[in-house]
This record gives sequence, C-alpha cells and structure tokens, in this order.
Amino acid sequence: MENNNTDDLQRELMSAPNLNDFLESNSERFCSESPAEMLNAIFERKGISKAALAKQSGMSEIYLHQIFAGRRTPSRSRLICLCFGLGVTLEEAQELLKRCGLAQLYPKLRRDAIIIYGLANQVSLFEINDKLYSEDEDTLF
Repeated sequence: MENNNTDDLQRELMSAPNLNDFLESNSERFCSESPAEMLNAIFERKGISKAALAKQSGMSEIYLHQIFAGRRTPSRSRLICLCFGLGVTLEEAQELLKRCGLAQLYPKLRRDAIIIYGLANQVSLFEINDKLYSEDEDTLF
C-alpha cells in the first residue's frame, strides 16, 4: 500500500501546476520521522540493551547514544551496521535507508550484494565485514 501511495504522490507531483500548492496540500503525506526516531522505534521493538546493540553494531556506546539522541546522523555504512546489530530484515533495512535519504542496497554492486546476503541470511556483521575485506571491498567499519 505504501508503494501505491508513493506512486500516487509521484504522479500528483509530476502533474502539479504549482509546487507550493502541491507541498501545502500534501504536507501530511511526507515522512517526518528523523533517523533517531526511526531507530528508536525499531530498537524498542527488538528489546535489546544499548550496550548489546553497540557491541553487535561494532560501535562505541557513546557514538550510539549520540545517534539515538539525534546529535549525530550515521553514515550509510554505520546505519547498515546498526541494521545488523538490530537484526532487522532486508526489507526493514532498505526502508530505513530510503527514509533516511540514503541509497538502498543494490544487488548489482558487489559490495551491496555481500551486505544483502548477510542481512537476508542473518549473518553477523563481523562475518560480513570479514567477507567484504577478503573480497577487497570497503568494509562497513
């Protein structure tokens, strides 16, 4: 259903005679959650501690707390690390990347294909990072 709404919004945008009118009449349809709010919602559903999440995501607790407080915005790689740490599905990871304004994982890119495989098969972040390194791809951290 979200795709239909997105498609409808796209069509309406492309046929809008006036951008300001379009923005005003569709203001409630735009995503307004910050990355911190989205991550906090997922974190609450998963029921793990921030200490465990920091360890599973390969980042310091201080940096993690800054992200969750909205004082830092994670890079694409760091957000993917959080996805591994949170144990989200590939679909959840793709939605989070998209809603944060970052490129979704693209299977035609070798590095992204490795990451997609890891998320889809619940491989640990550290195993995926090792695989990226052994394939001469940029690691996630």
